[in-house]
Amino acid sequence: MHPKQIDVHDTADERLRRDGQRYTTNRRVLIDALSAADRPVTVLELIEVAPGMAQSSAYRNLSVLEEAGVVRRLVTADDTSRYELAEDLTGHHHHLICEKCGSVIDIDVPADLEEGVMSFSSAVAESHGFRIEHHRLDLIGVCPSCSTSAH
Repeated sequence: MHPKQIDVHDTADERLRRDGQRYTTNRRVLIDALSAADRPVTVLELIEVAPGMAQSSAYRNLSVLEEAGVVRRLVTADDTSRYELAEDLTGHHHHLICEKCGSVIDIDVPADLEEGVMSFSSAVAESHGFRIEHHRLDLIGVCPSCSTSAH
């Protein structure tokens, strides 16, 4: 998924220093856990793989990492925050989001569809005098687990 090889730890350290923060052991543990995850994860899922880290410490550190541009937070239909590494560290992707349980799955979009989204975005932006910085495509629906449990 990496378009080019980026050292996530070096980048995190650089961005945190730029914000006057340190790259502490707890922050490194969170970055490792997010790097290993195959989708955006909750704080509870993160502390399961980071034994000994208090939930309050995880939230506090994730907030600092988000502010530094290392982590991105998504709030889904169940009002639960889920976290992933910033897109410039992982590569551009989109999400399937379950509106019942809030689960999130990363998806890649075929190049021709991505080009269509970019073309559409540019046309809309131009017609409104707006400058697009980036885009997100989140597909909202019901996951297989919630679909089956509804029957």
